[in-house]
Amino acid sequence: MAEREVGQHRDERRRALELECQQAAYEVTLAARRYESVDPDNRLVAAELEARWNAAMVRLRECEARRAARVESPAPPVTRESLLALADDLEGAWYAPTTDMRTKQRLARALIEEIVVDVDDATREVVLLIHWRGGQHSEVRVRKPGPGEHTKRTSADAGQLIREMATRWSDVDIAATLNRLGLTTGQGNSWNERRVGNYRRKAGIPGYESAVKNGRCLTMLEAAQTLGVTCHVIRTLIHDGILPARQVVFDAPWQIRAADLERSAVHAALQRRRPRQGRPCRNAGDTSTLMIPGTCGEGAQ
Repeated sequence: MAEREVGQHRDERRRALELECQQAAYEVTLAARRYESVDPDNRLVAAELEARWNAAMVRLRECEARRAARVESPAPPVTRESLLALADDLEGAWYAPTTDMRTKQRLARALIEEIVVDVDDATREVVLLIHWRGGQHSEVRVRKPGPGEHTKRTSADAGQLIREMATRWSDVDIAATLNRLGLTTGQGNSWNERRVGNYRRKAGIPGYESAVKNGRCLTMLEAAQTLGVTCHVIRTLIHDGILPARQVVFDAPWQIRAADLERSAVHAALQRRRPRQGRPCRNAGDTSTLMIPGTCGEGAQ
């Protein structure tokens, strides 16, 4: 049966090649008639028809060359003995350099009746029960991929960079660095704050302290809102050494411990910065002295 099928396939390919050559010869004849019937004075049309005629002749020569090569190198004969030898050395046939994927698919369909797939939740394995033609059965177990474990995964370089920067930089800064380096997500998208945060949480990577909103570490804006002052006041307290704060590198976000806002030195500095309730800068009856808002010198009378 296998020998008969091989012979049928060989005859079908030869017949298809002969039909292709016949079609190419017809196109050459048709192009020649069109070229001969055109008015020679119409040079543009004549040139176009001549080019089509030449292209048809090229295709015909290529087709005839393929047919001649097939006749000169006939396929090796397939006998019952050669097929039985191939069945005894199936591994050699499978890994032979001349065996393409289509041939492997045909071999698999010829050998396998069906494959029943099941999942073993206890061991997190996928169980394949193979029913071979002839009544034999085989069981193959493979590890079941975990959640988010697929081919479209973040590259190792991007993951390592996120891990190294997470304890010192915000997700926004990490995303900007990844984009500057040309690193993308597993889906091929650019990075942003949300995507960096999602990757950190899935990978179990903690963020820098003031990014973890547990109330223990604050940004400059959050510290200013807690004390009811502006960010300029907080920056002044930090520069004066009154309010402890940490900055990993220059121009990185300030990280301020919430407990340090309760220091007596901080409250004392804020008390000193409040407007003083003293005497007025001029006498109530003095209407000749110019008053400038925000200035109150001792000699202003």
